[in-house]
Amino acid sequence: MKNFVLVQALTELDEHAVLAEVKEQLDDEVPAMEILTQLQQGMEQVGKRYEAGDYFLAELIMSADIFSSAAALMEPFFISSCESQAIGTMVLGTVKDDIHDIGKNIVAAILSCNGIKVVDLGVDVDIPSLLKAIRIHKPQMVGICCLLTTSVEGMKDAVTAVKAENPSIKVLIGGGPVNVKVAQYCGADEYCKNAYSAVEAARRIIGAPISTTDRDGNSR
Repeated sequence: MKNFVLVQALTELDEHAVLAEVKEQLDDEVPAMEILTQLQQGMEQVGKRYEAGDYFLAELIMSADIFSSAAALMEPFFISSCESQAIGTMVLGTVKDDIHDIGKNIVAAILSCNGIKVVDLGVDVDIPSLLKAIRIHKPQMVGICCLLTTSVEGMKDAVTAVKAENPSIKVLIGGGPVNVKVAQYCGADEYCKNAYSAVEAARRIIGAPISTTDRDGNSR
């Protein structure tokens, strides 16, 4: 099963196999969004191995590098399928003292291909930088990501600061240690389990039809 091949290759951190499989699927005209879904599933498996103690920070960094190389192969195909005009804006970043950007990069790519202009602040984003971006770009939404459990308090502080700056801005959060209870604790408006739920939440917030690609790569 081709889907399993790519997921397994990324899970095992086999860069050569990942890039070869991505190229083959692109040659077979598999939609880029479907390939991205497989890569996300591979990254989820890497995350599980990290949580279990089987992988460490070095493996997380390696997986991010492999994902970035694979995404670079697909970039022209994303550009051709993205909506040409942005229908909303999100300021996005990984919380202060957290350098995780794997999930964030996936979210940014898929949001961008669904009509959301993403202002990506990167990782280790402090509150002053977040508020400065809000004042400059005037987004309807802010997305905050984290991987480390120790970052949850920083996420809560960031959500509080955003709401104090502009109560009308909706805050979406996600990442490894995040769930509905964490979202409630932080005061966030939305918990996003994955990139596709982030798209649905974002388009709902701005009042746009929810028509995107699900986790199996099918249009809805």
